[in-house]
Amino acid sequence: MPKPTFKPYCQHQMHLLPQNLEDMIPPRHMVRIVDNVIESIDLSSLKTNYNGGGAPAYDPKMMLKVIAYAYAGGIYSSRKIAQATCESIYFLWLTGQTPLDHMTINRFRTMRLGGVLEDIFTEIIMLIADAGYITLDTYFLDGTKIEAAANKYSFVWKKATENYRNKLRQKVKEHFEAIDKLNDEEDALYNLLPEEELITADDIAKAAQRINERLKTDSHNKNLKQVKKALENDYLPRMQRYESHLRLCESRNSFSKTDTDATFMRMKDDHMQNGQLKAAYNIQMGTENQFIVGYTLHNNIGDTSCLPTHFDILKERIGHIPNTIVADAGYGSEENYGYLHNQGCTAYIKYNTFRCEQQRSYKKDPVNTDNWLYDDCTDSYTCANGKQLNFLYTKKSVSDLGYVSQIHIYECNDCFGCPYHLRCTKNTDDSKKRRIYVNPVGNAYRKQASSLLLSDKGISLRHRRAVDVESVFGNIKNNYRFLRFSLRGIVKTTLEFGLVALGHNLRKLCTQGLKTFAMATP
Repeated sequence: MPKPTFKPYCQHQMHLLPQNLEDMIPPRHMVRIVDNVIESIDLSSLKTNYNGGGAPAYDPKMMLKVIAYAYAGGIYSSRKIAQATCESIYFLWLTGQTPLDHMTINRFRTMRLGGVLEDIFTEIIMLIADAGYITLDTYFLDGTKIEAAANKYSFVWKKATENYRNKLRQKVKEHFEAIDKLNDEEDALYNLLPEEELITADDIAKAAQRINERLKTDSHNKNLKQVKKALENDYLPRMQRYESHLRLCESRNSFSKTDTDATFMRMKDDHMQNGQLKAAYNIQMGTENQFIVGYTLHNNIGDTSCLPTHFDILKERIGHIPNTIVADAGYGSEENYGYLHNQGCTAYIKYNTFRCEQQRSYKKDPVNTDNWLYDDCTDSYTCANGKQLNFLYTKKSVSDLGYVSQIHIYECNDCFGCPYHLRCTKNTDDSKKRRIYVNPVGNAYRKQASSLLLSDKGISLRHRRAVDVESVFGNIKNNYRFLRFSLRGIVKTTLEFGLVALGHNLRKLCTQGLKTFAMATP
């Protein structure tokens, strides 16, 4: 049996000349794409964030290359990026063999890139568009929720805070009334508070100040001292805290004490299966050919109210809104249809009953008001039982963003003895008249959307949407494990997700094999 032989192993072999890192990197490696893309864009806006003076700073072009390549490779921690600049030949090639400290990386990410990352991202998008990989005419929109860097038990609920504030107001009034009964004075303490029930922290502070003035002339009054102690040590701090919490909530129903911009939302990754809420942000993202074209962060729970704001920001970045917008039923509202119509866009957006309307049972259901006949001359509906529903009045419905819809209300003249009564209305008393609420403008938009969605182009775009934007979310969250923000506040988290989106686009360039950016640097 022959003896085994091994290749020479010379771990400590000396070299006459040091090895060139350039020769060790493959010609079409992703690090070369990152290098060439950053070299191709204008970074003058980034350099304006440097004030000058003191010790020389690291070249912002080099720092941006390191950050972009790290996020493209799924490295998000500043400490891990710093470690890579000491160990990885690809990072060493980008930095010119200059190791970086994690504080330097974090300062550049949060301070230098703030306010200019959107411009850099847009320049790269235009670069990709010029190369022919996207047209900026078709836009696939969807949203997802990503957990904030906040304690999951640091929640503050708006409704609970309002209840606490109302109870405190009542307690303050009762306290003053009780003291007034003991102090038979001309100027009762109760009169120091406003007559209405909306007592504020300023009112309590003014009352405490008046009591302090009284104590200067009546320093032995125990009742006044008791009131002063209660106001300054208990009631005033609590009222200030409640008012501060309500200001932070604004239109939201909750926020996190750790990250006050984050809202508690129901996440899909509920590993405990108990409906647990987590502090998170709602990410709105649009793609084309699986490149991220636009992104925005919101603390609204629903997707519907995010669409106008998202496209306003997109218009500022790329100069226009794409002609064709494709989205799921979460965006199908009268406000959104009207917004895109005014912008000259064609909206292939589902509405909440679109899927049901395609089913035969829906079209044949006699109690479905969409199947009832409408008479334009008499402005009335006829139900399945042949009864007429006449127009009563119009009421306004206001959305979260202030959009006003006109709702027309119709009422049946006689529902007595109707065979469909138990299915048509929840009221068991058939003497009660059936009312329906109709939104004519919204119905017209939904009818137009249905026609577009059922066309050949609409069917093709609906199939593409699931592949285009959903796969990008899956790649970011599952393959590259970006499941939780590291920074706090909506400004910094927008910056962080912008880097994630930038890294995804660079990865996509690498997989597409774009020769323009994959050439070796001379």
